Amino acid sequence: MNSYSKKIEIRWSDLDPNFHLRHSVYYDFGAFVRISCMTENGLTPFIMQQQKIGPILLREECVFKKEVHFNDTIEVNVKLLKSTTDIARWTMVHEVWKNGDTLSALITIDGAWINTELRKLAIPPTSFRQVFEQIPRVTGFEWSIK
Repeated sequence: MNSYSKKIEIRWSDLDPNFHLRHSVYYDFGAFVRISCMTENGLTPFIMQQQKIGPILLREECVFKKEVHFNDTIEVNVKLLKSTTDIARWTMVHEVWKNGDTLSALITIDGAWINTELRKLAIPPTSFRQVFEQIPRVTGFEWSIK
């Protein structure tokens, strides 16, 4: 897959008192797009529940570049920046584009997998890696050992 993105409609409830997108909504959009990407490639919340393994964030950062307003159209993409070879730890980047041509924000997350019964970090099953191999990658993507 070369790219993965979703168009997202700005709702009135997404705005803050300054009439631009609330900071926390950017993070919600990033989560929506990355889980949609995994789901559409076969790694559904149901499968995660069956395997008793779910994604968690270790770090989440957003760099805000341009305001997003109510009448703007946005598209959010997701790309894998790096991952351990066992995909136990990974970094993804999301770009938030408004009106097709303006980069409005960059969201970077460091993630891992947690065993939902033991509440400990875990290495996911091989089938999860097959899905991760479908996620678009940034130029310069790297596999790391740990």
